[in-house]
Amino acid sequence: MTNVKAAAAPDRGFLASIFAHPYVLLTLAPLFWGGNMVAAKLAVGSIAPFVLLTARFVGALLMVLPFAWPHMQRDWPALRRGAIWLFVYGAIGFAAFNACLYAAANYTTAINSSIEQASIPVFVLVANFLFFGVRGKPLQILGVIVTIFGVMLVATHGDIATIAKFSFNAGDLLVLLACVIYAAYALTLKYRPAVHWLSFLGASMVGAVIGAIFFLFVFGGGPATLSALASTNAKGWAIIIYVAFFPSLLSQLFFAQGLVMIGPNRASLFNNLIPVFGTVLSVLILRESLEPYHLIAAVIVVAGIALAEISAKRA
Repeated sequence: MTNVKAAAAPDRGFLASIFAHPYVLLTLAPLFWGGNMVAAKLAVGSIAPFVLLTARFVGALLMVLPFAWPHMQRDWPALRRGAIWLFVYGAIGFAAFNACLYAAANYTTAINSSIEQASIPVFVLVANFLFFGVRGKPLQILGVIVTIFGVMLVATHGDIATIAKFSFNAGDLLVLLACVIYAAYALTLKYRPAVHWLSFLGASMVGAVIGAIFFLFVFGGGPATLSALASTNAKGWAIIIYVAFFPSLLSQLFFAQGLVMIGPNRASLFNNLIPVFGTVLSVLILRESLEPYHLIAAVIVVAGIALAEISAKRA
């Protein structure tokens, strides 16, 4: 999700028809990202979260490297100078973020995880003010407050009073931690090297693999757990292939291309579809129950984001 140069679009065929329509690209990207929540929930009982994390990024790196390598060779001086940042982007923005989401799937629903991710723009706005002194407009601040209320409604499972007792579900807290991590990633993207987006993605994937292996050894049981891949069933491998290819690579490709076509301000609005698609897919695929507080919270969150976006557009 960067504004570096996009790859050249295919000249003909089915992919060419997709690349010709930025709104299709920018709808498919959050659809695949929303599916990541469903995949995490499906993985429970089939594949351990940190094994899934490691397999995902190793698979994604192997798939992207043949395409990224020529660009990485050309951009090598800039990549070398920005190696620390690229490692942080991969290990924190990719690996740590998804580690929290995959671990959270053992304790909370995919619907909750999806809606709670709408808090990312809120954390970005707050951190932007705290660390960079960027002040929000009154309407933007109101949108943040409204969005926070909606996210808290989901995190407390419709009972806001539990905030006073601090009796949050562990899974919901992990999702909110993931959102804080991704907000930090988004804010620090201003320091990324000015390279082709495939160079950025390939180098960041190396950091993601290193980060995933670290989490596997520290929290996931190490090589003994990883050896369980040998006995992973077809469902587990299907989940690995999905998360390695669709949210890791295709979403990045589609979003980068769509961003170049219509601009970052308009393209970023489509990220608000992630909790929407995540919720819909959770109901359709996982048969999770859609509670009244989910619907109320979703309306509140969308209203809060809309207020913030209206304020940003006016500015």
